[in-house]
Amino acid sequence: MAGIGDRTNGDEVEVAEASPDTESGGEAGAVGLRVLSVLATPLNYLILAALGERPMRLAEVRRATGLPAQTTLRGHLASLVEIGALEKRPTAQLPYAVENELTPMGREMLDVARALEAWLDDAPGGPVSLADGSAKGVVKAFVDGWGSTMMRGLGRGPMSLTELDRDIADLSYPALERRLSSMRMAGLIEACETRGVGTPYTVTEWARRGVAPLVAAGRCERLHMGESSAPLAREDIEAVFLLALPLVGLPAATSGACRLEVEAEQAPACEPAEIRVTIERGKVVACESDPGRAEVDFAAGSAGEWFEAVSSGAPERLRLGEGGVAAGVVGGLHAALAKCC
Repeated sequence: MAGIGDRTNGDEVEVAEASPDTESGGEAGAVGLRVLSVLATPLNYLILAALGERPMRLAEVRRATGLPAQTTLRGHLASLVEIGALEKRPTAQLPYAVENELTPMGREMLDVARALEAWLDDAPGGPVSLADGSAKGVVKAFVDGWGSTMMRGLGRGPMSLTELDRDIADLSYPALERRLSSMRMAGLIEACETRGVGTPYTVTEWARRGVAPLVAAGRCERLHMGESSAPLAREDIEAVFLLALPLVGLPAATSGACRLEVEAEQAPACEPAEIRVTIERGKVVACESDPGRAEVDFAAGSAGEWFEAVSSGAPERLRLGEGGVAAGVVGGLHAALAKCC
């Protein structure tokens, strides 16, 4: 396999580790990345899992998480309280004692963790764990790829490092090269055969399935973090569709085109995210952002309605046009991502 940018051997580049605190995330601040980064830190994950059983005092949490240093544990607990995942309350037995309890956000973060674990269990190099820290580099590579819009660019089709450099102005060539190396080492991208200059890379099927925990994390942030959550950008919605739609398989008799629309949160000031999908003999053969044409067959709704429709496999939660192809695509997205939803 050719090295990244055809200049260095990518095997010499290790996957970068995630930051141990709760502030790490992609440069673009895309919704969902903060929760994923929090969960990728093993002690955060172990704390949430322990408190998922019942509220605990500090000493109990420490025993349940493998006896980390008390100052380290206090720091992680404080960070989880700050983002709204935990709260402290007086115990019923000892009025002056305090115990830690999951908030509704903390309980939903455990649901996100289960989706993330299901995805990580299928990693190309074998299962990786949130509990033992082996997932940190993989999640960091995914977060950096998404936050830098590299995943969106590669979701449109294979691109070389030089093409990514032209497409993404906010990162230098060396920074893109490092991220691309980490993504390849993590199994998120792979090189395509080429006879030209430069090596094009494409996202793996496993990377496409990573949109399931990302969307779950985004929903968690939007519901519970309010204004401190990153805005839901049209580009991120389109990237989710571009990555997930090639996973859809429909009955062989299905052919046609439809429009998938996610309504803007601040309509009419903002434009909705739209993707035009073409199906031939049950397979997705084209996905185009900003289609610029109307389709009588469509599925439309808010981001929340889309999440419920795809996670439950219920297209009727959306507004549907005529033809049935759009409803089939929604059902197909559910089937493709069900393992991680």
